[in-house]
Amino acid sequence: MTWIKTISLDQAEGRLRKLYEQVLGSDGRVDNILEAHSLRPHTLQGHLVLYKNVLHHGGNSLDKRLLETLGVWVSILNGCAYCIDHHLAGLARLLGDDEQAQQIKAALRQGDYTLFEPNEVAALRYAAVLTRTPGEVGEELVEEMRQAGFEDGEILEINQVISYFAYANRTVLGLGVTTEGDTLGLSPGNAEDPDDWSHR
Repeated sequence: MTWIKTISLDQAEGRLRKLYEQVLGSDGRVDNILEAHSLRPHTLQGHLVLYKNVLHHGGNSLDKRLLETLGVWVSILNGCAYCIDHHLAGLARLLGDDEQAQQIKAALRQGDYTLFEPNEVAALRYAAVLTRTPGEVGEELVEEMRQAGFEDGEILEINQVISYFAYANRTVLGLGVTTEGDTLGLSPGNAEDPDDWSHR
């Protein structure tokens, strides 16, 4: 499941055990990307706080479907199959349509933005530049999103999702994390309580 030693749920104690119990999926398992942190529970806690606040917080105003689409796109650009599989399954659940999610993935793989609304295209373009060549991001890309209808707080949400997935992709790719045994597409359902990790 990873290239480094990890501590499983049944071996976990103390702080790690509490964190694991907080994030158990409906199948009673801990996702492999989270278990990869087990030798340093403080980094697991940091990952959880970042993930929940960036993608699943009630203070966000953007549709979660767009945020998940951006996550899939960044993961495609980074070649991270683990995050593609997990977040495409989450997107399909949000859409209520597996076929539509697969069409989105195929379009993104081809760099084809015709399925998307103009404001979504502006966000996808920004994501592509920030992911591939971050040193080339200029204010004009932010202005393009603003002109497409995003408020500055929403632009911040877009930026943070892209940045989170850069982190998550590199965690997975750098440690050889696989989806073996994971249940795909689960996410914390309660956006209002940062401590509620009950999955759906």
